[in-house]
Amino acid sequence: MTSQTASVPTPDQISRAPKVLLHDHLDGGLRPGTIIDIAEATGYTGLPETEADKLGIWFREAADSGSLERYLETFAHTCAVMQTRDALFRVAAECAEDLAEDGVVYAEVRYAPEQHLEQGLTLEEVVEAVNAGFREGERRARANGHRIRVGALLTAMRHAARALEIAELANSYRDSGVVGFDIAGAEAGFPPTRHLDAFEYLKRENNHFTIHAGEAFGLPSIWQALQWCGADRLGHGVRIIDDIEVAEDGSVKLGRLASYVRDKRIPLEMCPTSNLQTGAAASYADHPIGLLRKLHFRTTVNTDNRLMSGTSMSQEFEHLTNSFGYTLEDMQWFTVNAMKSAFIPFDERLAMINDVIKPGYAELKSEWLFQQTATTSGSAVAGG
Repeated sequence: MTSQTASVPTPDQISRAPKVLLHDHLDGGLRPGTIIDIAEATGYTGLPETEADKLGIWFREAADSGSLERYLETFAHTCAVMQTRDALFRVAAECAEDLAEDGVVYAEVRYAPEQHLEQGLTLEEVVEAVNAGFREGERRARANGHRIRVGALLTAMRHAARALEIAELANSYRDSGVVGFDIAGAEAGFPPTRHLDAFEYLKRENNHFTIHAGEAFGLPSIWQALQWCGADRLGHGVRIIDDIEVAEDGSVKLGRLASYVRDKRIPLEMCPTSNLQTGAAASYADHPIGLLRKLHFRTTVNTDNRLMSGTSMSQEFEHLTNSFGYTLEDMQWFTVNAMKSAFIPFDERLAMINDVIKPGYAELKSEWLFQQTATTSGSAVAGG
């Protein structure tokens, strides 16, 4: 039996494997019970269900529409209960706890501060509440035997006009838990070039940013994000597949944009389950991540919105393992890709790779050797 066969992961191993998450929305990952609790405490009466299990099902079914615009409508309820300091603190702390419980060792979690001002918080108070929540969640995770580091990405809404203001906010908190900037929201009709002033400011400040591009809209969105705006990473980027031709004999030809993305090692923040829900992919087996991994694009695996997709990092990897036969070696490849692409300093990324990720996968892969030894020894005793 080859080491490749030996490394096929079980669900338990996938759960225990160290994972890195670059694309996760804070307002898309709340616990249903927390939504209900905060709604009751703050007087919000708009929830479609008031039992946690039923509410979780409602979010998943509402998001499972094949439309990005319909998918985004579900956030009205989560944002409605994230309007106070206590609520933001709780949601952020639970986010860190939940990710750590799932084996995530590093995460960049994004949210739009401008969406949490309805009850009088300032932008600065929103950021400080979320940062404090992440630190509390990290502390609770350590107390439960898990390790995680969480950085915040501040998101501007692409249909609004506050991108420069949010970019300046991200820059002012860059040494206090905020690791970068993002724009999100419906792509069609709202190209990233509408916010050039924000991206030019961040580049002048030597700061990091990612851009949602190439999910609901195609190659022009990706091209603008890279060549006009200068994005460090692509949020989703799934439509880069439109610039790749696969012939009947299996040979592959990359267009100039796809070649550029691969040659420059531009990270793709792939979110398989979310892409199925929004219609960007027909099935897990048909998801472009399979071909992009074979072609050695810098692909990463992410959750996007854990509540709406009813998912976790472990579940995403289980789907990919079932669809593509991925092994622990593949999981490590995706995880190292993500850690290389994180928005923290190089030496810290390297330490995470060498001291946490690689040892974690080595331990999982070594389990097979001991299992084989035990099996062989048992057979010898039985036969003797």
